[in-house]
Amino acid sequence: MSYVGKNIRKIRTVKKLSQAAFAELFGLARPSVGAYEEGRSEPKMETLIQIAQHFGLSVDLLLTKELTVNELYHFDIFKQESTPAPAADTTNEAAKQAALTPFVPAARLLEYIVQHHSTDFVAALPSLTFPHQLGGATRAFEIVGAEMQHQQQGLRHQDVVLCCRADKTAASLRTGRIYAFVTQNSLLVRRLAERLSDTVLKLRADNPDYGAQEFALDQALEIWEVKAVFTTHLRPPSRIEDRVTRLERQVEELLARLGA
Repeated sequence: MSYVGKNIRKIRTVKKLSQAAFAELFGLARPSVGAYEEGRSEPKMETLIQIAQHFGLSVDLLLTKELTVNELYHFDIFKQESTPAPAADTTNEAAKQAALTPFVPAARLLEYIVQHHSTDFVAALPSLTFPHQLGGATRAFEIVGAEMQHQQQGLRHQDVVLCCRADKTAASLRTGRIYAFVTQNSLLVRRLAERLSDTVLKLRADNPDYGAQEFALDQALEIWEVKAVFTTHLRPPSRIEDRVTRLERQVEELLARLGA
């Protein structure tokens, strides 16, 4: 059972918003808000995400729990109007912000796709501090899938890639490098194999089980160049590394015997 309609009505009550004002916030028709509240229809997922982000709630909370007016008053988003914000300490604030990288976990990718252009949304994302001097805008994305992994090398499932913003023109993108393309539906992480034209790229996965694909640049909402990867997977030595280690050990033993 979904409680989204009742929760929308409660939120309007707390924020003193009419149905028309609420509808205008999210680009809806006023009758749609009435239909949500009466349970005759439900918002699309994109609208749910926008509502949740705007009022500082989670989509899960909107859908699965009937919130009371008292509970809503306890959320910080509803206290901001009455509680004066403390004076900001601007000392080194710019340097601190520059060192922070907004992190997009896989569970919040859909939200990011919808609101990537919102500075407030990006500022509210978890922030990570990495040892880098990339300069400019950076993002960290959680990898989903094993398309960029081959023979224990490359990007693994749940690795985190550190990226810097790339220009959305083919001429600025370099073949052989890995890019994260934010599209309307997903995050596509691939290596640039070839620039087919000024508007179309040929991308490939490092895993040979996945074929190359053509990608039109107008599909990209954002493009980020992968600069580093942070992983919790400890890679065991490959067969070649293992053989080299054994050979080195045998040579050491042989030299020790000759020395004796």
